[in-house]
Amino acid sequence: MDRFGLAMSQSPTGRSLRLRIGSVTLSRTSDLGPNARPVELPEDVDESSTTKASGLVQLPLHVRWSGPLKKYDLDNRRDRSRVYEQVLREGTAEDIRFFIDVDELLDLWNDLVLPRSVRRAWAGWFLRKRHIELAC
Repeated sequence: MDRFGLAMSQSPTGRSLRLRIGSVTLSRTSDLGPNARPVELPEDVDESSTTKASGLVQLPLHVRWSGPLKKYDLDNRRDRSRVYEQVLREGTAEDIRFFIDVDELLDLWNDLVLPRSVRRAWAGWFLRKRHIELAC
């Protein structure tokens, strides 16, 4: 092992190399992983005076930070689901106000792939604001 805790070894046949890392965290804690990230949840997200995104949209770089630029059609349920997943995980309060329609979120809820922390936060919002109980 070197001073960084890394070691390399060659297989008996000499055809492959193996990298071994000295100490790796194998579990997540409250300080690491998706549950450590704060969930943006603006209380005024459902105000009718707020302008909402529609039609073809391109997400800001801080929301869709991996992969090539992509346009999404919010009139297409699959595209809308992908936008909602990304914005709810990565977006700022302003992004959420602009991209998320809470009635649409309610309709998509069971189809969305979201971290447990995001689901819990939004389920709490729906319970407080709309008196709707959602599964997390």
